[in-house]
Amino acid sequence: MSIALLWVVTPNVEISSCFGFFDSVRDGNWLLESSRFISRDWGSIRAKKSRKQKWKSCSINTDFKYSCVGESGLESGNNFCVLSSMVANTAGEITISSEQKVYDVVLKQAALVKKQLRSSVDLDVRPDIVLPGNLSLLSEAYDRCGEVCAEYAKTFYLGTLLMTPERRRAIWAIYVWCRRTDELVDGPNASHITPTALDRWESRLEDLFQGQPFDMLDAALSDTVAKFPVDIQPFKDMIEGMRMDLRKSRYKNFDELYLYCYYVAGTVGLMSVPVMGIAPESQATTESVYNAALALGIANQLTNILRDVGEDATRGRIYLPQDELAQAGLSDEDIFAGKVTDKWRNFMKNQIKRARMFFDEAEKGVKELSAASRWPVWASLLLYSQILDEIEANDYNNFTKRAYVSKGKKLLALPVAYTRALIPPSTTLSLLTKA
Repeated sequence: MSIALLWVVTPNVEISSCFGFFDSVRDGNWLLESSRFISRDWGSIRAKKSRKQKWKSCSINTDFKYSCVGESGLESGNNFCVLSSMVANTAGEITISSEQKVYDVVLKQAALVKKQLRSSVDLDVRPDIVLPGNLSLLSEAYDRCGEVCAEYAKTFYLGTLLMTPERRRAIWAIYVWCRRTDELVDGPNASHITPTALDRWESRLEDLFQGQPFDMLDAALSDTVAKFPVDIQPFKDMIEGMRMDLRKSRYKNFDELYLYCYYVAGTVGLMSVPVMGIAPESQATTESVYNAALALGIANQLTNILRDVGEDATRGRIYLPQDELAQAGLSDEDIFAGKVTDKWRNFMKNQIKRARMFFDEAEKGVKELSAASRWPVWASLLLYSQILDEIEANDYNNFTKRAYVSKGKKLLALPVAYTRALIPPSTTLSLLTKA
């Protein structure tokens, strides 16, 4: 499994992103031993907080309407047909599709943000987290998150420096929590992780949303969710994605795969947009911006999957829709054999086409973000989408060749991203315009 977290220029990690970050973190050996990062004075903060302090948190939820096409969901070119929110299972029962489940989360998140914007006061998003003498420890917690982001997501970290200090610290805190979560199932101790361990991690998440962090890194996120209208649901959903990786190695159709992609990557967009902010001059609806953020997460994760087919196969995992493989005349045995055939090339062309549709959808929302937040998102979108180009350049051999964007191409893309970031939101949008 590979979760998206932004552009990281290191030997071990490829570029990724979802409205701000998230990258493949298969290979780390860090962060789960959180005691390494606990300040020697942190216990005093926890003790004081329990007697005198309440950290406020907020609630939200969100989702993204996506489209598929034709029998395999890909034959109708650029014309998406939105999937029905209700689908019938094999027993003839009516169930809610994955896209509708996710869309419900989007609507809740958007409603919370709009509530904050309508208020003339600070609402309950101002923290009373800092007690006399503890400000320096909270600052130390954020600084440590920044150090982790700088080490593992260098270019994205530089992009965050364009944000306001409050926003960039919050993004660092979210980045670190997502990375630690992914390490649970993809890190060096992944073989020892059980559903019970994930349950404990979720309980710890609930505590920090209630202002009771376990360690220094948790404290930074606890402060962040007290300041910004960030809901707990996307965080819980990411943990659910980790649970899926423990119990599931095949996906029947794109509906199942979509839900997985939302859990492990789309959630990051929903976490980060409340922090990055929407441009005051934007005419787009709040829901549409969240839809675009979600689309970027889905696009990144689909790109991860297509890039890593061979690597995942060595682990006995196939993150491709089984029904679409069958329609293309392919099977699990073909994946494990790792041979590029005309059938495989045709199959991959359709999969890449779908991923690009999600990137196209994401572009509509990037321009609506606040000016200081647009550059890192544009950079990650442009760079990560180029991985699809590299798969094509490798003649669709993602069994034995790993598609990557060269350093030279990355450097060339950065000024393009910066230029796009300077373009203000359109005031004549057709798909994102407010009613």
